[in-house]
Amino acid sequence: MDLLTPLLQQSAFSARVFHHGNLCHLADFDPGAMAGHLHLLKGGRLRCTLRDVLVLDTDRPCALLFPRPSAHTLLPEGERGADLVCAKLDLGFQTGGPLALALPECLVLYLDDAPGLLSTLQLLFDEAFSERFARQAALDRLMEYFLIQAIRVVIDAGQIHSGIFAAMSDPKLARAVNAIHASPERGWTVELLAEQAGMSRARFAARFRQQVGLPPLDYLTDWRLAVVRHMLLQGQPLKRIAAQVGYASPAALSRVFAQRLGSPPVDWLKRQQAR
Repeated sequence: MDLLTPLLQQSAFSARVFHHGNLCHLADFDPGAMAGHLHLLKGGRLRCTLRDVLVLDTDRPCALLFPRPSAHTLLPEGERGADLVCAKLDLGFQTGGPLALALPECLVLYLDDAPGLLSTLQLLFDEAFSERFARQAALDRLMEYFLIQAIRVVIDAGQIHSGIFAAMSDPKLARAVNAIHASPERGWTVELLAEQAGMSRARFAARFRQQVGLPPLDYLTDWRLAVVRHMLLQGQPLKRIAAQVGYASPAALSRVFAQRLGSPPVDWLKRQQAR
C-alpha cells in the first residue's frame, strides 16, 4: 500500500535549491517568507537555533528539515565554515496539507543513520558542487526525491508518534487514511472507513481519534479542504473542484469552506494572490 503518493498528488509538494556551497557567516531565516526549509550539511561544523533555542550543534553530515515556516538561524563554526545545500520547501502549509502540519517543526536526520539515502545524497552533492548544464533543475528534482526518501525513513522508523503519520504507521488505520487521501470524492462514512480498516465502527473511531487527534469525518473534511485550496491555487474552477472532493455543488462546498476557514473560497484565493 502506497501511503505517500496520494498525499503528494493532491497537495503542494516542491523544493527549490537556493544555496549550494560554503557558508561562513550567520544566516537568518524569516517565517514571513511562508516557506519551509531543508538544509543538508555535507561537511564542517554547524549550529542551528530555532527561536533562539539550540536544536543542532554537530559536524556529522545531516539533514535539517523545517516542513513549515520557522524562524531559525544557521551558524557555521570554525575557519572552514560549513558546506551546505539549502532548499525552500512547499509542503502545503498555505493550504493546510498534512505533510506540512503533521511533521515536527524541526526534524534532524543524521545521514550515517540512514544508509538508504546515501546514493541520492551523493548525486545531489555531485550536482551541487559542479558546473554542469541544467544544474538548478537537477538539484530541485533531486532535493524533492531526497525529501520523499527522508519522509519514508521517518515513517518506517515510527519516529512520529501522533497525528496523521502515526495513523499511517498503524497497519489498520493506514488503509482507511489511504482511502481518504486517494478518494476524497467518495461519500465516506465512519462505517465505510471502519470496513477499510477491518475494524468495528466503535474501535475504529476511538483509535483514529486517539492517533490523529480528530474524529475520522473531521479529518476527512480537513483533507478535502486542503485539496480544495491546492486546486484553487492551480486555477481550477470551483464547480470542477466541488465534484472532485465530494460536494454536490459549489454552493455546498463554499458553505463548508466558509464555516471552517472563515471566508468563501473566492475571498480566500484573492488574499493568497495578493501576498
